[in-house]
Amino acid sequence: MAKVQKIITFGEVLLRLSPAENRKLSQAKSLDFFFGGTEMNVGASLAVLGESVKHITAVSNDIVGDAALSSMRQYGIDVSSVQKVNHPIGQYLLEVGSDMRSSQIAYNRLNGSFANIQPEKINWDSELKNAGLFHWTGITPAISEAAYQGLKAALVSANAKGLHVTADPAYRSNLWQYGRKGQEVLKELVGLSTIFIGGVNEINEILETSFSLDKDGFIEASKHLMAECPNIKQVFDKIRTGLSASWQKIYGRAFVDNTYIETDELEITQVVDRIGTGDAYAAGLIYGLRHFDAKKALNFANAACALKHTILGDVNLVSVAEITEVMQGNTGGRIKR
Repeated sequence: MAKVQKIITFGEVLLRLSPAENRKLSQAKSLDFFFGGTEMNVGASLAVLGESVKHITAVSNDIVGDAALSSMRQYGIDVSSVQKVNHPIGQYLLEVGSDMRSSQIAYNRLNGSFANIQPEKINWDSELKNAGLFHWTGITPAISEAAYQGLKAALVSANAKGLHVTADPAYRSNLWQYGRKGQEVLKELVGLSTIFIGGVNEINEILETSFSLDKDGFIEASKHLMAECPNIKQVFDKIRTGLSASWQKIYGRAFVDNTYIETDELEITQVVDRIGTGDAYAAGLIYGLRHFDAKKALNFANAACALKHTILGDVNLVSVAEITEVMQGNTGGRIKR
């Protein structure tokens, strides 16, 4: 993928509240907060890596919305097209687990600011004029009819302009509450995309198939997806093995140019924060595809994902150099002086 001028992301920004030091909520006397949201996390990680990124969303017209904008600006994201609406920004509360105790999340996002975005006010032809890549996830069209209409218009415009479109379907059945069927919408929108970031589970959910999770099943599922959605040219997947909340193993695999490729497995034995690790993988992949071949891009994505497990908060803050070191096998974590 040739280097292009700008990346556009579109999706909800959420306020995350979390007790410190792995506390249960019932123990906490205070809460840390971070701004995140899967598409914004991807954009922020890419901006940290040096890419030009613009995030389009809607935030609350109050001090919380102002703080969200400030947070995005600090990462280097262009927020000049963010809408401000008279609805509260979505929130979620995270209890961070440890060892055999799972993390737990409670959302408060119903009728939030992004659900009330005004899609008719977004001029996608103008927004995408100097862009080369658009990134979306399946969470966005699940939020509301307005979010779905905004995303569909973006993808139609992106296709007309010949942009690369990365799709992370992220099907969450509990989010689809406004009347549309998630599988139908996601199949439609994936059909307007060129790069699929997901695996057998996602393909089975969207296409209502039953491919196996092994290597052969992944290859057959990828071929079937490409037949059903001919715009999709590449499929990239992340495989996670969770030994506990604190101990994870990951590797990447892909089906590109009718060829299967995979990375070595990376092991994270002291997880600091699992939130945003999939977004770090997506950001690493997008960066990699803009600068490397597909195999190196996949390795870059896997290393970026692994490193995010060591970063507190929703956004991956590591540099290209740090990711490259892990790609090259330097996983000892020695102090640099």
